[in-house]
Amino acid sequence: MEKAIKILVVDDDPDFVESVKMMLEDRGYEVITAYDGIEGLQKVKESFPGLIILDVMMPNKDGYAVCHELKSDPQYSRIPILLLTAVVSEMSKTTYTHRMGMEVEADDYIDKPVEPSELVKRAEILLQKI
Repeated sequence: MEKAIKILVVDDDPDFVESVKMMLEDRGYEVITAYDGIEGLQKVKESFPGLIILDVMMPNKDGYAVCHELKSDPQYSRIPILLLTAVVSEMSKTTYTHRMGMEVEADDYIDKPVEPSELVKRAEILLQKI
């Protein structure tokens, strides 16, 4: 039996995490979850996922910092990262910018709100590239 690809979903919205997790598991993926950036980094090191779906605006360590840290580390730099963000709609209320996302070398970028089915589709496109 083929081993399932591990996907790490890191987002501080538990309902969103659960809906994405269910959709990915239905498609045969093993899903690991984390609810902030520090926990996300810990899970990457424990489980070495094949793909990371990473929210930008989170407590403790934001997604840009997590992405930068992973892409700067040769051990983890090849793991594709799909950044999720509400930054565009929240631009006036935050210090985040679209340029910050481009500087951290994420493999794909999708704005929230996003339908979980669209997210799964984009994740599978990234997985085909590895």
